[in-house]
Amino acid sequence: MNVLIVEDDAATGELIRKGFLGAGFSTELCSRGDDALLLSRSQDFDLAIIDVMVPGLDGLHVVDQLRREGREMPVLFLSAKRNLEDRIEGFRSGGDDYLTKPFAFTELLARSQAILRRASKQTDVRKLTFGDIEMDLSSRTVRRTKRTIELQQKEFALLEYLIRNAGQVLTKTQILEKIWSYSFDPQTNVVDVLVCRLRRKIARHPDEKLIRTIRGVGYVLQDN
Repeated sequence: MNVLIVEDDAATGELIRKGFLGAGFSTELCSRGDDALLLSRSQDFDLAIIDVMVPGLDGLHVVDQLRREGREMPVLFLSAKRNLEDRIEGFRSGGDDYLTKPFAFTELLARSQAILRRASKQTDVRKLTFGDIEMDLSSRTVRRTKRTIELQQKEFALLEYLIRNAGQVLTKTQILEKIWSYSFDPQTNVVDVLVCRLRRKIARHPDEKLIRTIRGVGYVLQDN
């Protein structure tokens, strides 16, 4: 994990830097807002700790500019300003948390770790895996080992539904309601046809059946 620290007080900046290093993070420390922008454009950071009142460009404007550029790294503001209005302004500019000075490093670290956990969950939800199958929900792509699997819209939706419920038997009615969003006659074979197509496309060999039929019930995604 790489942390950008933007703090113009040398003693405070060094305290934060050493604390994160001791917790196993890598760090970059700078004292000016304009330098922070340059660093964030040239390196990938998992988190930024930014003092609101830094020279060059204040912390609020730094984060506002980062958000305008589409950079979504989490930001924790540090500030001696304690008013509610100041905290609200920090959140409105794109901050994820706001800690007032003076502070205990243990609280700063705990808040940072909480932000990183939330950010990790938000990132992970766009990518699903089952065994060696990888689904990227943002780019709508599916890969298995080095092979790209071309899926139609409903095949993609079915695979996503199965992976999210791996190991759980899904009935035909559940699949119909999820994939088609309205009711069909439960006796229709559209689910069977869709499952057959998907099963064939994701299989590494003809005998592999990751999607298993539970006769009279439905289907389940399981490892062989």
